[in-house]
Amino acid sequence: MTKLSAVCVFCGSRSGENPAYAHQSETLGRMLGECGVKLVYGGGGIGLMASVANATITAGGSVLGIIPKFLRDYEVGSVEGSAEILVEGMHDRKAKMFEVSDAFVIMPGGIGTLDETIEIITWKQLQQHNKPIVFVNIDGYWDPFLALIDRVVEAGFGHHKVKELYQVVENVEQIFAALENAPDGDKDVLLSHL
Repeated sequence: MTKLSAVCVFCGSRSGENPAYAHQSETLGRMLGECGVKLVYGGGGIGLMASVANATITAGGSVLGIIPKFLRDYEVGSVEGSAEILVEGMHDRKAKMFEVSDAFVIMPGGIGTLDETIEIITWKQLQQHNKPIVFVNIDGYWDPFLALIDRVVEAGFGHHKVKELYQVVENVEQIFAALENAPDGDKDVLLSHL
């Protein structure tokens, strides 16, 4: 993989019940800032989004928030020191995040995070990109999602290599190694049943 210049982090606009989620988000932000890797994120000033963005800026890093105009009215503030791109809607947001990012990190989050995650994995399955995708499975947060993917494969709705479209780590300290060693997408995932 070539040198990372920008990593998109999908994460919650809430902090969640487990303090480890915010702690790991702050650690990730600090790591990105210290390594000079730009954070691309959903642009909110609340929840895990704020945790990762504020930590990146505090560590001297660059942050780009991408948020639809209608959400700007609902989000509680924005992160001081971050650049921002306002887009028309959610589809535009995901497309812009994809366009400006070299890789994707999936932290705990809600329905919006799931939406972003499913779409970026689907695009990789469809051979529309070959960018690394890494789940941070803090205290097993993503276990039910990973079990669902297993079920999709077991039920015959996905090739077994669909699980190679992403990697799973237990904490943010493992992210850069996972990104560096991410396997390329395999056309069998798309074409095996045709």
